[in-house]
Amino acid sequence: MLDYRDAEFCLKAVGEETRLQIISYLTIDTFCVCELVELLEMSQPSISQHLKRLKEAEIILEERRGKWVFYSLNKEHTLYTFFLHLVSVLPALKGNVNNLVVEGKRVLCE
Repeated sequence: MLDYRDAEFCLKAVGEETRLQIISYLTIDTFCVCELVELLEMSQPSISQHLKRLKEAEIILEERRGKWVFYSLNKEHTLYTFFLHLVSVLPALKGNVNNLVVEGKRVLCE
């Protein structure tokens, strides 16, 4: 169970537009930083800082695959279903992922 301080920490972590978009993308699939750079049209250091904040709140997980790191939502997080509901009321981003595939940028890190 979450206490009020932990809930505040998590809500502050997701209380920013870019981090909400990252969470939205991670409900669709697992992504590496370079793919998120393309999707969000931001610099790699900026995306990494947002990922760090989400990771500190244990909202996302990272998995090493060779020299690449892939990010996914932490399905064991106490607020996981809350995050899914939150994303469900935000604009859908699946089309952006489909465009990434069409442009051949979905597999940059494989």
